[in-house]
This record gives sequence, C-alpha cells and structure tokens, in this order.
Amino acid sequence: MSTFSYSLETILGNLKIDALNEMQQAALEAASQHDKIMILSATGSGKTLAFLLPVLDRLEKENRKTQALIIAPSRELALQIEQVFKWMGTGFKVTCCYGGHKREIEENNLVQPPALIVGTPGRLADHIRRGSITTDTIKTVVLDEFDKSLELGFQEEVAFVIGSLPQLDRRILTSATDMRELPAFIGADDAVRLDYLPEGDTPSEVLALQAVAAPDKDKVDTLFRLLCFHGNRSSIIFCNHRESVERTSQLLADKGIVNTYYHGAMEQRDREVALAKFRNGSVNFLVTTDLAARGLDIPHIRYIIHYHLPATEDTFTHRNGRTARMDATGTAVLIIGPDEKMPAFIKAPVEALDLPDTVEVPDKPKWTTLFIGAGKKDKVNKVDIVGFLSNRGQLKQEDIGLIEVKDFFSFVAVRKSKASHTLQLIKEQKIKNKKVKIDVAK
Repeated sequence: MSTFSYSLETILGNLKIDALNEMQQAALEAASQHDKIMILSATGSGKTLAFLLPVLDRLEKENRKTQALIIAPSRELALQIEQVFKWMGTGFKVTCCYGGHKREIEENNLVQPPALIVGTPGRLADHIRRGSITTDTIKTVVLDEFDKSLELGFQEEVAFVIGSLPQLDRRILTSATDMRELPAFIGADDAVRLDYLPEGDTPSEVLALQAVAAPDKDKVDTLFRLLCFHGNRSSIIFCNHRESVERTSQLLADKGIVNTYYHGAMEQRDREVALAKFRNGSVNFLVTTDLAARGLDIPHIRYIIHYHLPATEDTFTHRNGRTARMDATGTAVLIIGPDEKMPAFIKAPVEALDLPDTVEVPDKPKWTTLFIGAGKKDKVNKVDIVGFLSNRGQLKQEDIGLIEVKDFFSFVAVRKSKASHTLQLIKEQKIKNKKVKIDVAK
C-alpha cells in the first residue's frame, strides 16, 4: 500500500475497525495513481471510508479554504458521511448542507470555510449561487450513490455544482449498482472501475430470500402475521408510496404492532425522531418508502420486508442492502399478492414461507425515547446527558440506552418502566445551567 499523509492506524482505531477490507485497500491504491475512480461495491461494504481516505489524503492543513466536496442524494446519507468523517478525528473542519432546516445555520458554518463540505445537490447549488461556498479552491469531488444523484430531478443541480468548480482535478464516484453510461458533464468516462459487486448481481450468501403468498389484494393481514411470526426482530417494511406508508403504519398500530413510519414528505425533525426510535429499539418496525433504501446505516436490521414489490432490480438491491451488512446475516421477504408474480429480475433461489394460522402480537419494546431540547450547539454531549439522567433522574447505567446528540436537540433511550418517574424528577432541572424541554419523543 502507498504511503499516505495521515495515520491510518489512528483513524481505524477511532472508527474501531481492525483493518481495511479488500475493496477499501483497492480504492486507496487506485486513488494514489489515478484522478478518476469509480467504486462499485455492495451496500454496507464500507464505501464511505473507501472514498473518505483518498479525500483526506489530498487535504492540505495550511489551506484555509474549502478543498473537497461530497455530493449525496439524501440528507440522511450526507449526515452519515459527515459523522464518519468526524469520527475519523482528522482535525479538519467538515460542514453538512441539506434541505429541511434553516439555510442561515449553514451559512454561519461556511463563513470560515470548512476543508470538506458534504451536501445534497439542491442545497449545495443554492449555496454556490449565493456565494456562500468558495468554489475556486475545490479540487476533489465525490459523487456518492451517483446513480441516484443523476436520476431525473438531480441531474441539473449536479451539473451546475460540478460546472462551478474551475479547479476540479479529481473525481470519485461510488454506487452499489452499476451505471455504464455517465453524463458528459461529470467528465469521468475514463474513470478506473473498481467492481466489487457480486457476480451476476446475485445477492450475497449472507442474505436469504423468502416469499410469502398473501391471499388478499390488501396484504396488511399477511404483513401482520409475518411480523408476529418474526417476533421483535428489527425490520424495515418497504412500500412504494407515501400514502401507503402512513396507512400501513396505522393499520399495524391498530392491530397492536408498535411501529413508526418514515418518508420524504415529513418534516425533518419528525424524520429524525422516527429514525432515532428505530435505531435505539423504542420501535422495532419501520414502515417506509424507498427513501430509506439508501444511506441509512442502522446496525442489526434482521428483516427487509417488501410489502410492495420493487419496480426495478436496483430498487430491490438497495432495499436489501439495509440488512446483511458487513458480513452480518439477514433475510429479505417478498409478500406476493394474488394478482402478483415474482419479479423476473430475481434470479436467486427464493424459499417459500408458510405462516402459521395462529400468531401472537410481539411484546412491546422495553425502551422509550426522550427528546431533550439541547444539543451540540449548546455544548451538550453524551457524557452530560448520562450524568444528568443518572444524578437528577435516578437512572442506573443499564436503564440508559442509545444517545444521539444533534445540533440543537438530542434523543436518548431509557427503560420504559422508569421513564415516567424520571420525567417527573427532571422536568424542572437544568442541563448545563439551562432549562430545556424534555419529554417523550412523539
């Protein structure tokens, strides 16, 4: 492996990774020799680190301007990339730009230009048009999940962003699905291809495929019985439309299944709440559109359920990529209605699943999520929250679960049996000498 300007050992230690995998090593080698590379690798295989390390190697400490730009198709993916870069502990400033919250917050963060900017196409283009982003020093651009970014609705903004980078001399593209023909404006037709996709696009050996027949056109009863059969195993349920997401979520709730839903028309904070609950185990079932098929890095998802059949092979691949990540195992289940057939693009063996006639509703989760109206911008961190809940809320360490600290608010999982008493104890208390709103996250 080539010699790089940072301590790889330190970064891997910060990320709690023992060693780079084969694809990540190949990406580093290729980036040391070529200015244009395309990384094709399965979802969950570690592509984020595979492009962040080459980006980092080109960043110069003495340069106080923005040097690299990463374009991601969704705000969730952009935020995840930003978080990984922060965990690497490089000392370089990074800022994330995305729609759904105040642009002024980002403009303040851009006054002193960060070395790296991560963002969605529309918001990045907006900042460039307004002059908030200095483009004449950006030499590296990454298009993560480039096939999605180049879909209709994104292409014009991506073209504008790339066309606004006069000093651009390095391009890195990544995806979990191939795209043979690239638009000319990307300037990467001659990119070196690193293809680590499974041969024939067949699912990984760690991903099992199953199908269950639904006797009725409305498949919600079959979905209900399937979730009861699986028990409290973390599952994502994919629907094709936002309206179906909310309807399915409500019908499951009416049957006693604790779940939450997630789609692109929701307010940003509502989306954050839904994902926080799913991550920390306050709910085990997430009903969603294909918005959740890309970029969400949530560990230990056991089942992917195709309530509505995927329209394309790419959609099928990206949905399934939420499970069986980084050598873990997972199962994708397709619910086939009476008028539906197995999609022709599914070539791998699919096991027929017979559900029992009698099922029991899974036990309700033992955790609940508290919303705390303070975050990083208030100088509040996870240690502060643990200390506050332990000292003022009388919680033991085992009663406190996953904590997520955002810029202006935080989420924390607490044992449901203790939540009501703890809320009574802390409702008039202050965190960091500041009284903040604390309540069960809705």
